[in-house]
Formats: sequence, structure tokens, C-alpha cells
Amino acid sequence: MAAKLDPIVEFREDHRKVRDGLLALASAAETGDLPQARKSLGEIDALTGPHFRYEEEALYPALKEYLGEYVDRLVEEHDGAIGTARTAAGLLAKPSLTRDEGKAAASAARALLVHVSNCDGLNILAERFSQQKLDQLAQQFEKARQANVPLLQWAGTIRERKA
Repeated sequence: MAAKLDPIVEFREDHRKVRDGLLALASAAETGDLPQARKSLGEIDALTGPHFRYEEEALYPALKEYLGEYVDRLVEEHDGAIGTARTAAGLLAKPSLTRDEGKAAASAARALLVHVSNCDGLNILAERFSQQKLDQLAQQFEKARQANVPLLQWAGTIRERKA
């Protein structure tokens, strides 16, 4: 039985949403719109939790077939993204931001765009998987989404590797 979702399509769509969220976060932080910046960060946190979990628990291990130990670098990039998200959450929890803090938050959000862009390129390899492997990945993607654990919560409680 085929999976309910196409993991390649869903993976790419998640990256588009994260891209747009990061750009919105950067813009809001830079202009001092804390409510919008907090809203954008919350949306990114909610979306990337299941996404990162799927990548680390299912996709990256599957990609070792093509990438070997390079997959470990992708996990290390997640460590950096999680650290950046924690820093942004700390800044945005403050009652107000200085101009420099807003610029720092915007710069951090923009820096994460590189990971989003590079990660989206993994789809070119995932297209080589058998339909059976894609169905397994789809099931694991659905499972991560159903658990619906935001990124910072997942990183602090469920993720085996601590960033």
C-alpha cells in the first residue's frame, strides 16, 4: 500500500515554509516588530520540530547509502540551527530589543537560509530511492508530524544528540 504523502514533495514544501518564515522573522526583528518576530519564530519552531526529527531519524540514515559519513555534518548543521533558534528565542523573549539585538536576530535568521537551501538539495538524491524506501520514509515523516513536537522541545527532551 502506497504512503499517504510524498516525502519528496512534503520535504520541499517544508523548506519553502521555513524559508518564508526565516525571511519574515529577519524582517520583523530588523524593524523591531517583536510580536511578528515572535509569531514567525513560533511557526518555525512548530514546523521544524517534526521536520528535523524526520531528517535525523529517517532521511539522514537512509542517505548514508549515497553520502556516507557526510551525513554526520548534516546533523552538526542541525546543532547549529538549534543553537541559533535558542538564541533567537532568548532574544525575542525580552520585552524589547535594541537595534543591535534586532540586527543580530535578523542576521541569524538569514544565516539559517543557507542550511535550508543546502538541505533542499538532498531531494535530488532521495529521488533515487525505491518506491518501497519512499513509502517507509513517508510513514516516518507522518509519524514525526503526528507527534508534533516543536524543535526546541524535541532538541531538549527527545533528541538523543544534545546540541
